[in-house]
Amino acid sequence: MSKYMFRASLSPEGVAGVLAEGGTARRTAVQNAIETLGGTLEAFYFAFGDDDVVGFCELPDNETATAFALEISASGRVSVATTVLITPEEIDRAREKKSGFRAPGT
Repeated sequence: MSKYMFRASLSPEGVAGVLAEGGTARRTAVQNAIETLGGTLEAFYFAFGDDDVVGFCELPDNETATAFALEISASGRVSVATTVLITPEEIDRAREKKSGFRAPGT
């Protein structure tokens, strides 16, 4: 499973929905959706600033994460940005792989 960070901004209608339903109801809705897709929700927070919601989850693959993000964005009440998270162990394995890339002018 791959790990993802979702950052979401709510539209005015999305904010009204949170006010009507409550924060825990939104977390439950997100958790249920992620579990339906075969994943797990690791953390879910409301936030101040550009992002209204930040979440961390595991999903089976990039296609599943894309499907989740598309479904959220299609609601028109939430704009979502997805970041693929990389473990330190994955970085260790990645640094052993070399492509032979040559920078311009070198």
